[in-house]
This record gives sequence, structure tokens and C-alpha cells, in this order.
Amino acid sequence: MGFWNKLFGKNTNNEETIEMTKLNIGIVLGSTREGRVSPQVGQWVKEIADKRGDANYEIVDIADFNLPFLGTTDGTEPGIAAWNEKLASLDGFVFIVQEYNHSITGALKNALDFAREAWNDKAAGIVSYGSTGGARAAEHLRGIMGELMIADVRTHPTLSLFTDFENGSVFKPQDLHLDNVNLMLDQVNAWSGALKTLRK
Repeated sequence: MGFWNKLFGKNTNNEETIEMTKLNIGIVLGSTREGRVSPQVGQWVKEIADKRGDANYEIVDIADFNLPFLGTTDGTEPGIAAWNEKLASLDGFVFIVQEYNHSITGALKNALDFAREAWNDKAAGIVSYGSTGGARAAEHLRGIMGELMIADVRTHPTLSLFTDFENGSVFKPQDLHLDNVNLMLDQVNAWSGALKTLRK
């Protein structure tokens, strides 16, 4: 098998090395409520991102970690350690943000607060949705990210509950968002790569 690979120029080791040297970007679903639409939005972003081939993208669902409310337990729940390990394995983030009462969800704030160093010196983009595109929630998130030493990028795709969702539950994004998502990912990758040098 090795002879034929050499003969025809197939080098799986090189392919594996390239894959390992790519940045790892987590697409963080910011809602845990019943009937949420964030998985649809997150999958849409991931499909766009995967076509680029410039990083390893994965969905990171807060709901999978069963995080308790911060300060209400002794902190030994396995989900807390698993959450920090997952964040530590990532070089950057794309937050899928929904606006609740002009801010982010309690679940996302709680998840942000359950880590510190794992967030530091990394970059993040925001894709938000709501009646005003989730803009107010995104601005609150930017302030939190600053405290956690996450560099937030400028380009910010905003999705409207009125024009990008059918009956408020079926995600049907307009084509015009595609350019913004790709530009946001360009910036997340550039900053994630630059900041990675600080963590070595």
C-alpha cells in the first residue's frame, strides 16, 4: 500500500498533518430552551464554514454539558470540567446569540462565567437573531468578551425573526447573509491565528 501511495503521490500523513495544524473553531449554541432554533442557525453557519476548508469547525452545544447555575453547587459536576476542556481545545469561537429581554440568555452568561483562562487570548464572531437582529444582545456579549480577554471581530451577521424565520421557528435565511458570514469567518480565523501565538 505504501509503495502505491508513493507511486501515485498520495500522502495521507501530509493530509493528516495539515488537518492537525488547522485552527479549531467552535460554533457555540447560546440557548438551551425547549423549542430553540439555535441548532438550525448553528448548522447553517457550519455548512458555510465547512465549504471554506480553512479550519476545523464544530458545533458546541451548551445543553450537552448540563452546567448548574454558577455558585449553587460545589463545582464537582463532570460537565464543568468537560466544558473547560472543550473550550481549551478550541482556538476561536462563533457565538450563535439570541436576544432575550435586550440581552443574551441566562444559559450563555452562565456558560461564559464557568470558564476563565480557557477563553483568554482567543477570537470570536457573533451571529445573532431577534426582533432587531439580536443587536442588543450582541452588544452585551461584546462587553462580557472584553472582560474574558476574547477579541471580538467587527463583522456581525444579524438575522431577523420577521424575514429569516418562517413562523418564528423554521430558519430560512436570506441569501444576502452569506457574504457577511464569510467575512466574519475571515476575521475570526485571522485573529484566532494571530492570538494563538500569544498562548504558546
